[in-house]
Amino acid sequence: MNESRADRPLVEVRGLTRSFESGGGTIEVLRGLDLDIAKGDRIAIVGQSGVGKSTLLHILGTLDHPTSGELFFRGENVFDRSREALAGLRGRFIGFVFQFHHLLPEFSAIENVMMPGLIQGIGRAEMRTRSEVMLGDVGLGHRLDQAVGKLSGGERQRVAVARALVLDPPLVLADEPTGNLDPATGDQVAELLFEMNRTRGTTLVVVTHSKRMAERLGRVLVLSEGRLHDEAPGSAVV
Repeated sequence: MNESRADRPLVEVRGLTRSFESGGGTIEVLRGLDLDIAKGDRIAIVGQSGVGKSTLLHILGTLDHPTSGELFFRGENVFDRSREALAGLRGRFIGFVFQFHHLLPEFSAIENVMMPGLIQGIGRAEMRTRSEVMLGDVGLGHRLDQAVGKLSGGERQRVAVARALVLDPPLVLADEPTGNLDPATGDQVAELLFEMNRTRGTTLVVVTHSKRMAERLGRVLVLSEGRLHDEAPGSAVV
């Protein structure tokens, strides 16, 4: 009997490869990579700079396509979908937090947080309400209408977290979300993500060089030579 979709992991990666052509030939970044991500997982992906961690995260988020292999989300092979359908899946079911927040500087904090829902066709009034609640949850309820260009670095990253979470996506992908923050602010941003995992069951996959954050996430996977390996006990995050 085939396994039902409800019994399968949230995300399944099978035989994933990604290569790039350069003047010197083909560079193989991911080589037959496999990964299962269950609902509610908290996963850190670590490894040396340049090994392909961000590339993997972009493929998991359907921002990039693999050279070969399959990616299943809730039992469906996502790369069988059209470009438009993939954009819809990203917008509704995947939240992104990047090291560089990628906010729109000409808009206010609440306008930035409202944007994903407006793109999905949700009404402005509903998105305003959702965004007010979300910004309050990240400690910025008093900065709703402040232009993001006038916010501190830590405040901008909290706006980015609010934007990633406002539609309550089942999966959040974060690429060095605390990399540009001081330790105290970084801890605050990390705690926001952990709180969403605890209270909403949000699945977290985080690329990080922070040993502290990796340890707090719990499951640590090392990307090396194009494949993922469980971190050996006591080994250092690089």
